Amino acid sequence: MSARDVIANLRELAQHTSTADGAQRLAWGPVWRDARQWFNVKLATLGITPEIDAAGNSWATLPGQSDRTVIIGSHLDSVPNGGWLDGALGVMVGLEALRMFKDQRPPVTLKVVDWADEEGARFSRSLLGSAAASGSLNISEVEGLIDKTGVTLVDALRENGVELARMHESQKYLKAINAKAYLELHIEQGPVLEAANKSAGIVIGTFGVERHLLRFVGQAAHSGSTPIPMRKDAFLAAADSALAFREIAKKHTTPQARVVCTVGTVKVEPGIVTAVPGVCEISLDQRALDASVLAQMLAEARAASWRIAAGNNVSVEWKRIWSIEPRPFDARLIAMCADAVREVTGDAPHLPSGPLHDAAEMVPHMPVVMMFTYSSNGLSHCKEEDTPEPHLEKAIEAFLLLVRKVSYST
Repeated sequence: MSARDVIANLRELAQHTSTADGAQRLAWGPVWRDARQWFNVKLATLGITPEIDAAGNSWATLPGQSDRTVIIGSHLDSVPNGGWLDGALGVMVGLEALRMFKDQRPPVTLKVVDWADEEGARFSRSLLGSAAASGSLNISEVEGLIDKTGVTLVDALRENGVELARMHESQKYLKAINAKAYLELHIEQGPVLEAANKSAGIVIGTFGVERHLLRFVGQAAHSGSTPIPMRKDAFLAAADSALAFREIAKKHTTPQARVVCTVGTVKVEPGIVTAVPGVCEISLDQRALDASVLAQMLAEARAASWRIAAGNNVSVEWKRIWSIEPRPFDARLIAMCADAVREVTGDAPHLPSGPLHDAAEMVPHMPVVMMFTYSSNGLSHCKEEDTPEPHLEKAIEAFLLLVRKVSYST
């Protein structure tokens, strides 16, 4: 096995599917299809032809002495102008795991899955393929999705041989697997490992998420003639609420439990310099590893928005966009992952994952663990995304050691 081979494949894929602005493997598009074809050629050198399930997920299988199966998963799709590691690292290390056993029959069956549309960058529904396979995808919630060019999700899927109405049939494929474990290697996409100068860390679980759209409604008015005390300024109510949400998250953050919240979108109407905003829509994304903390944050945010709206003579309505409960990972696999990381790097830091990953969708179905590696400057989803190669090599070595440990464990 060779960490250098993994890195070489990552560099080759980046050269094949990137522009000067970064990776362009947008799910369901031509560059993504080229990336998959490129990967299929790599698999062919091992005598493996992948299977595509009803959701468009690609499964490469190396039969073992037992049908008990270790699944290694990640994704080849990227955000527009993305980085060279996000998602692709986990697929390339999966390829190396298959190669690791190519001259001997592994004690268990190995499957490497390239999940379809993990990023959700085109149609705003993350984890699409893994959610379909896990059974959590509600087709009625996504059937009307349209990308920014006007292409519907239904048509984009059909162009790739996937029928939205039949995506749930991918559950049959997953259920037929006698899964022993699901393993995933990913860059951290944050600054924690870099700050500690650690090559790899053990992920204890993924944050739960509450994502909402808030619509504040006041009254548009002339900016020159309307006295401030008489205004019904929807934007100011939204802005005060956003600041309150940040304070709520800070209050619930402890040394043992990190939580986050983000107001990522703002839309103001009528949106002209001479008018008091009559309507303001903002998004709120709240995340925590503890379900009770997440619920409390949401309740406090609702109460704060209602109080602030009333104080600004406006109304506020909440609409849930999406939510997922916290997904803690398997304790036994966490311990094995820690052993592998410690053997390679000398230390085994534990941390939660704020970003979501396909691993979260597998938690209800099988034992799961993830390993993170160092992200330079904590950056991801941009062309500057990077991991210094000495750190990357150690993380790859530790992950392949984890695959061996889990494969041979009883």
